[in-house]
Amino acid sequence: MDASLLPRHIGIIMDGNGRWAKKRLLPRTAGHIQGAKAFRRCLRHCIDLGIGCVTFYAFSTENWKRPKEEVNAIMKLFSDYLDEGLDISEDDVVMRFIGDVTPLSDALKKKISDLQSDTADNHGLVCNIAVNYGGRDDILHAVKRLIKEGADPETLDEAALSDKLYTAGLPDVDLIIRPSGEQRISNFLIWQAAYAEYVFMDVLWPDFSEKDLDAAIEEYSKRNRRFGGI
Repeated sequence: MDASLLPRHIGIIMDGNGRWAKKRLLPRTAGHIQGAKAFRRCLRHCIDLGIGCVTFYAFSTENWKRPKEEVNAIMKLFSDYLDEGLDISEDDVVMRFIGDVTPLSDALKKKISDLQSDTADNHGLVCNIAVNYGGRDDILHAVKRLIKEGADPETLDEAALSDKLYTAGLPDVDLIIRPSGEQRISNFLIWQAAYAEYVFMDVLWPDFSEKDLDAAIEEYSKRNRRFGGI
């Protein structure tokens, strides 16, 4: 595909792990394990395609409502992957974690901090992992920062608010992909997705393949993005 047709920033809502497991009469944790493998596949393919930035919706501010056993299993799996460094150290990937990490364990917060520091000077794809993230919370967090810093409401503009979001310094998301058959954005990158193209797919996240990512990007490349113009 022509590189000029590729999205600069892709957002992916990793959805369908539980239903994948239920269809196979497996515990929901089995779906999350397979979903983590799909994450690896997708990240690797984004690197190969030359995508500049990808944001994975891993755990939302609402996901704490799930059974404690499932939440603990997700956090354990997340911790294990951080221990492995996601196998991207050789790929020049910049790892960033967006969301409020305050409720996470001290051990998990240290692993996040260490991985961000270790990859901060890389120059390749920027990989955002959204943990305890919500679009509304992101905007509220940004507004609170502006107030705390004494921002003048008369001169406040969109750029100033964007600079206080968790995604500060990154381009707005061009393409949002949601597998699993659901057709909603679930509080994901609300501000950043003002002009995003959406592609909803019936495949469950654990089954999401490189071909599915290619199909979503191909669909995106066919869209006529006018940004309010003609």
